[in-house]
Amino acid sequence: MSDLAWVPQSCTLPTEERPLRVAEWDALFAERLTTLSRPQPLHLRLELAGGEGVEDRVRDLVERESGCCSFFTFTTTPGQDQIRLDIEVDQAHEAVLEALAARTAAAGEQR
Repeated sequence: MSDLAWVPQSCTLPTEERPLRVAEWDALFAERLTTLSRPQPLHLRLELAGGEGVEDRVRDLVERESGCCSFFTFTTTPGQDQIRLDIEVDQAHEAVLEALAARTAAAGEQR
């Protein structure tokens, strides 16, 4: 999914920076995604393989993403060998979460 049309108008990240941010997320998922689930329609849960610097990398991306897309609620839970990343949205942004789930799954398949 190379088209960024799914990025909502409420995202305040400058348009020219969006492909770079998406590439950062894609790289993380391609390298580290182990499982993806949807506990609820407005909730995406990702399990990422841990390793040196991975938790810091995830937290940095989450912090920057929260700054431009305030409709996301991120919860990062480190474990012994993995990091859980829960992503939740409100009803108005369900389509964004759907697109993110599809993009994440596609990136994770490259692993």
